[in-house]
Amino acid sequence: MNVTGVRGQGAWLAGLFVVVMAIVPWIVPSYTAFELTYAGAYVIAIIGLVILIGTCGQISLGHGAFVAIGGYTVAILAQHFGFPVWASIAIGALICGVFGIALGLIALRLEGVYMALATFALAVAVPSILKRFKGVTGGVGGITLNPVSVPAPLHSLFTPERWTYYWTWGLLAVLFVATWYLLQGRIGRSFRALRDDENAAVAFGVNPQIYKSLAFAWSAAYAGIAGGILAVATAYVSPDTYGFTLSLTLVIGAVLGGLDLLWGAVLGGILIEFLPLWTQKINSAAPSVVYGIALIAVMIVLPGGIAGAIRHLFHKTATRTP
Repeated sequence: MNVTGVRGQGAWLAGLFVVVMAIVPWIVPSYTAFELTYAGAYVIAIIGLVILIGTCGQISLGHGAFVAIGGYTVAILAQHFGFPVWASIAIGALICGVFGIALGLIALRLEGVYMALATFALAVAVPSILKRFKGVTGGVGGITLNPVSVPAPLHSLFTPERWTYYWTWGLLAVLFVATWYLLQGRIGRSFRALRDDENAAVAFGVNPQIYKSLAFAWSAAYAGIAGGILAVATAYVSPDTYGFTLSLTLVIGAVLGGLDLLWGAVLGGILIEFLPLWTQKINSAAPSVVYGIALIAVMIVLPGGIAGAIRHLFHKTATRTP
């Protein structure tokens, strides 16, 4: 089997996945469709981390802060000013992108563990800041949004859970394809050059200031979109929802799926949503212990992530098949 055959199999599997995801809401309970909406939002945020960490080689432990900014932007604009949901999510992504540019400029001066600490500080500070401006953010109590409403012509076909599921995964599909396309071109090559050897990249004309800022802005915007989706789906935002644990969970999802593979983000998002639920069923007394053991086991057995193991299996099969 040659490379073209492997790509053909990949395209076939991708098509099969799309068909399965389109059918799933009709054969699972409404609550499972709601959980899959959460998973879709996590996938979008993790795609941003794959761009930033896996492709560009920059570290961030503070993406939960951008999820919070996106969620609160949607809540404030939609609830207080009557903005449409789509417009609110787009504005939230834009605001997060601006903050991402600022973080990218900081990345020019900090590297490694120092950059990780800076982003960690961001993740810790944002929830505390949200609690202080009660008149705008609702303080500790947060903001309650109006529940999702299905457009009138589609009332007979979709429940609110199914409707939210479809537009979340539809948006995810658009962002995934756009990201894949852009990473195949000059932007992706520049990111990978900075990741592999920044000095060599500069020698070949790659501007670190531009591309690091772009990577942080791009990744932060995706986190903002995810935050907006979570706010709409839950119909509620609260500072305690966006603690440092969320940032760590997103990084775990990126690592579990596979940091250097875009489609690994899909696996990572689904895992971080459902793995804690499965571990709770295994041992309701200490689910966090089971969850931690499961994570350690996956990392030991599959150090390149689940997507990396699948890719390795495909390549191994391709070389053996005449």
